[in-house]
Amino acid sequence: MATQLLIVFVPSILLFCIVPFSFSFTPLDNHLLSCGSHTNASLFNRVFAADSTEPGSDSLAAEESVSVTNRNPPANSPVLYHTARVFTGVGSYRFDMKRNGTHFVRFHFSPFSAQAFDLKSAKFSVSVNGNSLLREFQLRNGSSSMIKEYVLKIESNLLEIVFTPVGDSGFGFVNALEVFTAPGDFIIDYGARLVSSSGVEEYRNLSSQVLETVHRINVGGLKLTPFNDTLWRTWIPDDDYLVFKEAAKRASSTHTPNYQKGGASQEIAPANVYMTAQEMNRENLSLTSRFNITWKFPVASGGVRHLVRLHFCDIVSPALNLLYFDVYINGYSAYKDLDLSSLTIHMLASPVYVDFVVDSDDSGDMEISVGPSDLSSSMRMNALLNGAEIMKMVNVMDSHTVHRREKLWVLVGSIVGGVVILLLAIVAVLVAFKCRKRKPKQRTVESVGWTPLRMFGGSSLSRMSEAHASPGSHGYLGLKIPFAEIQSATNNFDRSLIIGSGGFGMVFKAVLKDNVKVAVKRGMPGSRQGLPEFQTEITVLSKIRHRHLVSLVGYCEENCEMILVYEYMEKGPLKRHLYGSGHPPLSWRQRLEICIGAARGLHYLHTGFAQGIIHRDIKSTNILLDENYVAKVADFGLSRSGPCINETHVSTGVKGSFGYLDPEYFRRQQLTDKSDVYSFGVVLFEVLCARPAVDPQLTREQVNLAEWALEWQKKGMLEQIVDPHIVGEIKPDSLKKFGETAEKCLADYGVDRPTMGDVLWNLEYVLQIQESGQLREPNNGNEAAVNVTTSFVPGTRSNNVRRDRDYENTSSDISTSQVFSQLMTNEGR
Repeated sequence: MATQLLIVFVPSILLFCIVPFSFSFTPLDNHLLSCGSHTNASLFNRVFAADSTEPGSDSLAAEESVSVTNRNPPANSPVLYHTARVFTGVGSYRFDMKRNGTHFVRFHFSPFSAQAFDLKSAKFSVSVNGNSLLREFQLRNGSSSMIKEYVLKIESNLLEIVFTPVGDSGFGFVNALEVFTAPGDFIIDYGARLVSSSGVEEYRNLSSQVLETVHRINVGGLKLTPFNDTLWRTWIPDDDYLVFKEAAKRASSTHTPNYQKGGASQEIAPANVYMTAQEMNRENLSLTSRFNITWKFPVASGGVRHLVRLHFCDIVSPALNLLYFDVYINGYSAYKDLDLSSLTIHMLASPVYVDFVVDSDDSGDMEISVGPSDLSSSMRMNALLNGAEIMKMVNVMDSHTVHRREKLWVLVGSIVGGVVILLLAIVAVLVAFKCRKRKPKQRTVESVGWTPLRMFGGSSLSRMSEAHASPGSHGYLGLKIPFAEIQSATNNFDRSLIIGSGGFGMVFKAVLKDNVKVAVKRGMPGSRQGLPEFQTEITVLSKIRHRHLVSLVGYCEENCEMILVYEYMEKGPLKRHLYGSGHPPLSWRQRLEICIGAARGLHYLHTGFAQGIIHRDIKSTNILLDENYVAKVADFGLSRSGPCINETHVSTGVKGSFGYLDPEYFRRQQLTDKSDVYSFGVVLFEVLCARPAVDPQLTREQVNLAEWALEWQKKGMLEQIVDPHIVGEIKPDSLKKFGETAEKCLADYGVDRPTMGDVLWNLEYVLQIQESGQLREPNNGNEAAVNVTTSFVPGTRSNNVRRDRDYENTSSDISTSQVFSQLMTNEGR
């Protein structure tokens, strides 16, 4: 049952016995009643007073109520549940309140058969100060003990809880009641994030809502009873809600969390919640890169609004500012690039929580996912969640108001419906008359651009960026591949064919029916995540062909799928050949040729179109190698069109990978092609030193490759950090020019960096020095190009580079050529 919170008399195992009991929270208002009892009863070291019909601070007003007792209670059931108050007519409890504000109200229901009542057959409604909390409530068959918990604001000195039986033979009951003051900061009116298809915005006045607790989850931990919670709550494990258990790995800490002012308090969640978590299971060989951890919780369906409170505490990172991840709810982006370090006062393991307001859909499930951010480094790609609470926002109108409004809306609806039908009939006649007079003008595919992709049951999505021109006369339809063919080629997505994974989804090796080897990138079926990247990849790759850019063979959007099919790159990512995978080390010549090939591909992206294309995610994992070690740039999901001719930059949110990200772009959120140049500079040092862009296992000075390598370059001692496998191969002048090229790429400001054309020219220069030991003849009479120590001079290109660019910019209408890596199939994809 979605609303069942716990079975209180089932013994539970506490996760950490070493955590000391917290000092109990002492609420100003604290009313605990054992209903139907003549004596006090205890539960979790709390004393519940016997209810009474005599006048007092906790008074019962119910002429038609009786006390009932279970004569044969289960051996392990609490004494509190051995009695109950049964209401055969309208009855209430009244409490004098000392303070207005947010309060907890809990109802304990534990049905049994006694005297003339079978409590499982009770049917009744409950309201608090006129707010209807339970309407025609009835315990389901098989239900045992249940707690219904509400959080609401009390704005009077009197709180009245009214029980109303439903039907002539109906009755209500309750075993125990709790009414107590919540901490002042438990529900705050600002800071919650309203998540919907239109984006994220702030949700205000949250404390005015009546909230019903649906789920309270200790992620990565065991069940916690009220003994370990200062607000006497129960937290249950997340195992039953994990969608794909292999994606998650339990994490735990033996250190008490660092509670800080402004973060979460012990009343928000106990220490044991923040001392356990689920993190990405990166040790799973089938999940080697980017993926999400997803939980699915049953909730009320049909657009019911919920408060989702997620708890975080970084217990997995060795240092601050290393953990960046994204949060998704129901497939929508809820929090992009979440950095827990920025939400705390610069201290690890500091608990925080984030509130989200989300409407449920028709599925009856609430999906919560966490996954790596685009800012995550490849070595520290991770995401975690420590706890989750889901509370339903209750419609607080009483039943009489509901019935009156329903009747009013029926009347209004009838009138409005009649008027609308009449107007539609008039409009239809006018449109038909107009269409007869004017024949519609035919429009070509090129004139309207690409029809938006239809996905997820046929829902229409927004048009792709208009900056990307539409393709040739066949449009995008020529790239479509039937789902059945992809399913056959991958042996129904056999996991043994997985060759990698990314933020979009799993990548499978496959062979199409025309014997073409391909890589099939499959988005998570039915997920809305990755849609912008899916659209961008198709838009960009369908209009470009270059020997150093990975080609798109086709795509599929059937059956709620998002699938991209690329040419297969036999040798895989460049990163795999540099470190960590056991491949034979590349020679210095091979590394230079790979860098030159990648630079050619990027240079074509930047200059081959009116505005150019900025890749935004250049890194060693996105430079792939074919069977001949020819480099091709891949993964265009984050690409953007460059600035217009009269603009200097594109203003956009920061995207990219941690360690490769242009610091100027990060600070100013102004994107230029020089951001790709910076990332490529990191790759150059990665190729030279054979180590990751970010390695938290190293000393603080060595963690960031770009900063560390620049220090050695500026000292003129770059040879000290060269990959030992090639240290004897590199000629000093070749190394010197290579280091200067990388250094210029990593300039703090984009205006001081070279263009990719300059980088390409200099890399070819480095190769020439390495092979001949002689300096290249000056180009265009520019003597500065001869000296290996000179700075970059825009416009200096060697003839062969110029020829290469002209060669690759030939018309896209050329049919087949060995120049292009674009794969052609017998069906014309």
